[in-house]
Amino acid sequence: MKIIEPATGLEFYELSQPFGHDIPTVPGYADAQLIRPVTHAKHGVMAHRLKMVMHTSTHVNAPIHLIQGGLGAGDLDLQHFFGSGVAVDIPKDQWQLVTPEDLENAKLDIRPDDIVIINTGWHRRYSDSQEYFGYGPGLSEAAAQLLVSKGAKMVGVDTAFVDHPLATSMGPHRNGPQISRLPQHYKETTGRDAKEDYPDWNPAHRTLLGAGIPTLENVGADLDSVTGKRCTFQAYPWRWPEADACVVRLVAILDPAATYRLSSGETE
Repeated sequence: MKIIEPATGLEFYELSQPFGHDIPTVPGYADAQLIRPVTHAKHGVMAHRLKMVMHTSTHVNAPIHLIQGGLGAGDLDLQHFFGSGVAVDIPKDQWQLVTPEDLENAKLDIRPDDIVIINTGWHRRYSDSQEYFGYGPGLSEAAAQLLVSKGAKMVGVDTAFVDHPLATSMGPHRNGPQISRLPQHYKETTGRDAKEDYPDWNPAHRTLLGAGIPTLENVGADLDSVTGKRCTFQAYPWRWPEADACVVRLVAILDPAATYRLSSGETE
């Protein structure tokens, strides 16, 4: 849904998935728990208590998530989370990889200090399902390296993981497979072994975070409305220095008249 700010004509687009009870949760993680210790009916006021894994809904991942000694979300420069960028259209189907060629052939050029959002179309399948978490596309390591070389300052994907699901704990890595039948189904479908095709754990994600580039997962909502366009994006995490991840409100902003400027801060 597009919201137009009447004084400036700026257009705002929601790119975040919903948050709350019963939201889709990565297999192996506990559900988000929201409890109301006080309610209007009993106390005349309402407040919530929250218990959750921050890798839920639309969220930013900080380098410390996968890089020992990396920065937490609250220690990253604010400039990472606001600025110009592109929403690129790279349609992908089940288990396909986003390649460097896909990025080079995208309609929009990726410039230094861009926020890059990749629309594979998988956000339309966002749900509490094995399909969404286990069968989606992912970024190849080479594509991640290209984004580093182009100077992207934040990278977002409309999938549950930056990497191919078989390169994560959904497949035969670390404490996986969290989707128990996934490696066998991959072999039955493709005739190949998942561990041989994806021998490394989260290589694309580690490449980006290792370069100090935060990432966004589960981008969605009105993403299609801004895909193929150069936008201004904002997605601020909490000021939590040790945060490996944090739920964010991701918004794309367009200025059709190209007349809006931020306030200078001057009083006169």
